[in-house]
Amino acid sequence: MTWTKLIIAGLFEVFWATTMKLSLGFSKVSYSIMTVVGMLLSFYFLSLATKNLPLSIAYPIWTGIGAVGSVIVGVFLFNDHIPPLTWVFIGCLLLGIVGIKLTSGH
Repeated sequence: MTWTKLIIAGLFEVFWATTMKLSLGFSKVSYSIMTVVGMLLSFYFLSLATKNLPLSIAYPIWTGIGAVGSVIVGVFLFNDHIPPLTWVFIGCLLLGIVGIKLTSGH
């Protein structure tokens, strides 16, 4: 259940980053509110996960899910162009997330 909470925290990280972009610099109230709610939920689930996981494991996985997820949202929702070499490094991030999980012993 701890890992589920961490994944949920990471998904809310992607959510709030997306709604922050949609808020247009916090000029759209509904998206601004969704951003703050997403942040609070992301931090809440991260705090639950860190009750049972070391910070050195939970935090990089949380930020990694947010980073990779935000790239994917950027490409599909905002039509961001990602150069091919950049995809290699995004793959490295993903590999790092999986590697941390597999080798953490938790």
